[in-house]
Amino acid sequence: MSLYDRLGDLGAAALRRLDPEQAHQWAIKGLALAPLPAPPADDPILKTDLAGLVLPNPVGLAAGLDKNGEALTGLSRLGFGFVECGSVTPRPQPGNPQPRLFRLSEDRAVINRMGFNNAGLEAFAARLDRRPRGGVVGANLGANKDTEDKAADYVAGLQRLAGRASYFTVNISSPNTPGLRALQGRAQLDDLLGRIDAARPAAGDARVPVFLKIAPDLIADEIGMIVEASLAHRIDGLIVSNTTLERPASLRSAHAHEAGGLSGAPIRPFAEQALRAAAEAANGRLPLIAVGGIDSGAEAYARIRLGAAAVQVYSALIYEGPGLIARIKRDLAAHLRADGFSTVAQAVGAGR
Repeated sequence: MSLYDRLGDLGAAALRRLDPEQAHQWAIKGLALAPLPAPPADDPILKTDLAGLVLPNPVGLAAGLDKNGEALTGLSRLGFGFVECGSVTPRPQPGNPQPRLFRLSEDRAVINRMGFNNAGLEAFAARLDRRPRGGVVGANLGANKDTEDKAADYVAGLQRLAGRASYFTVNISSPNTPGLRALQGRAQLDDLLGRIDAARPAAGDARVPVFLKIAPDLIADEIGMIVEASLAHRIDGLIVSNTTLERPASLRSAHAHEAGGLSGAPIRPFAEQALRAAAEAANGRLPLIAVGGIDSGAEAYARIRLGAAAVQVYSALIYEGPGLIARIKRDLAAHLRADGFSTVAQAVGAGR
């Protein structure tokens, strides 16, 4: 582990002593201002193709940490293969009342009910215009809480950010915006994805990938329907999955029953179950990105063997610090070699 990783891990430990939302704000400020060096080159075995995106490694940052694209330079130097920022809505909105972010330290988990708090598309677009070149940066799109035609908000985000992001994620699975998860039903999903597909040529290069982020609380038949709808409307991949509304009985924290989406280690079985269902339904026709409870190279490798082409992390960084990224990549490369694989792609779905 590099000196910068060690210092970053110490910084993460210090931030855990602060109020969770205050710590989040300081983390973004630190990443925006810290003069971090470029990370070392990745092990060649980790090079990955994700829906046409060439990644130096398959370990990405999930949306939610950098909602406004404020720290893209710092994040690009932490060693991620790709970074997703947002969620961003067309108009600025403050989100839900505080407190709305809770650290479940005993469970290595987080509950949030942030409510898509962000500065809106115009500020987001301006920051993407200044982002470092060469890295893969995705824009996670959301809908304003008070918008009746939520599909129109996603189209607006796609069109306004055309040419500014490496890929887009249509986030219809946050539990903290009323009515949003209803977009995962077939009729509303067909309407949304049809409008997204129609907007893509007008939004610049139609080959820029568009991913769909789904909830872990869906049953296998629902996930199968989403896979078929995504294929019908030329969606390029699924992100599996978002936070859960479930509350496992094993949770020990006093915050366990706070309202909002649960993420971190306890979400692992829900995320894995959703990934299995998506991999079975897609059967190699649609790339999958695994999220939820990934905190080690072994866990990243397990998700790849279940069918994920890439993985994303977020909550584990709160407890492990930024050195986690290098550890995941090192251990993932070791697992691939131990099982005789020479590329990540060879391992995708090998454990199904």
